[in-house]
Amino acid sequence: MAERFLVTGGAGFIGSHLVDSLLADGARVRVLDDFSSGRRENLAAALRHGGALDVVEGDIRDLATVRAAMSGVDGVFHEAAMVSVPQSVEHPELSADVNARGTANVFAAAREARVRRVVFASSSAIYGDDAPAPVAEDQAPGPMSPYGVDKLYAEHLGALYASLYGVETVGLRYFNVFGPRQDPSSPYSGVISIFANAMRAGRAITIYGDGEQTRDFVDVADVVRANRLAMSATPFRGFRALNVGRGERTTLNELVKVLGRLAGADVPVRYEAARAGDVRHSQADVTRIRAELGWEPAVTLEAGLGTLLASERA
Repeated sequence: MAERFLVTGGAGFIGSHLVDSLLADGARVRVLDDFSSGRRENLAAALRHGGALDVVEGDIRDLATVRAAMSGVDGVFHEAAMVSVPQSVEHPELSADVNARGTANVFAAAREARVRRVVFASSSAIYGDDAPAPVAEDQAPGPMSPYGVDKLYAEHLGALYASLYGVETVGLRYFNVFGPRQDPSSPYSGVISIFANAMRAGRAITIYGDGEQTRDFVDVADVVRANRLAMSATPFRGFRALNVGRGERTTLNELVKVLGRLAGADVPVRYEAARAGDVRHSQADVTRIRAELGWEPAVTLEAGLGTLLASERA
C-alpha cells in the first residue's frame, strides 16, 4: 500500500517541489495550504496524478483544520511558514502566530494521530551573526530576528515532542534555498528570485549593504532530497537538527556577476543601507547530514541558476 504524507505549505515554493517528488515515486499526498503565499499553479503538475493528491485549503493556525488534515497519514513534511526575516522584523506578532503557534499545532496533531515522523523546515536564521562560518549544528544559537527565534522555538518543541511523546522529529536548517517557483514579486522573497526578476525586467538590482555579505545558496532539488532522506531514514531516538546547504559561501556581488554572465547581460547594481535582522555571513557545515543521511548537494550554484533562468524564459 502506498505511503500517505501530509505536506503543509504544499502549494509553496519548496513544498510544491516536494509534492511532485513524492507523487512521482507513487506516494499519496495531502496538501494543507491557505494559499496566502502558495500558488495553485504550483500544483498544476501534481494535479495530473488525480486521486493520489488531496488538496485541503486551510490554515495551520487552526488546530481543528490541522487535525483533520493529519488523519490517516504516515508522515508529515511541515513547510508552511511565514518565511521572510525582514517581514518578521516588521510584524513579529504574525511571525510568532504562524511559525511558532502553527508549528505547535502540527506537532500536537501529529502526536494525536500517532504519526511516525515529522520533518520540518527550520532555518540557518537560528545561528545569528556571531556564529563561525561554516557553522555546525552544535553552535550555540543567537537569532537576530523574530523569524529566527520562532524557528528555534520550533526546534525546542520538536525535541520535547520526541522525548515526551515519541514523535520522531527532524528540523532541517535550510540555508538560502533557490529555484523555480520562488515568488519574485514580493520584496520579502529570496534574493536570487528578486535579482533574476529585476534582470528580466531591465531594472537595476538592489543590494542592501556593500554586497560583500555571503550566503550559502542551495538548490531546491537538493532540499527536496534532504527532506525525503530525513523521512525515510531508519528509526532514531530523539530530535535531530541538520544543516541543509552546499557548504559554500558566495558574496552577493559574486552572485550578480554569475547571473549576468549566464544571462549575457550587464547588470546595473544599486546599493542601499543594510536591513535589520540580516546576518553578515552564512555558510553551512554539512558534515552531520552527510554522515547521518548520506546526503550530498548535487546541484552547483551555476547549474541551479541556469535552470532557474531557463524556467523563467519558458
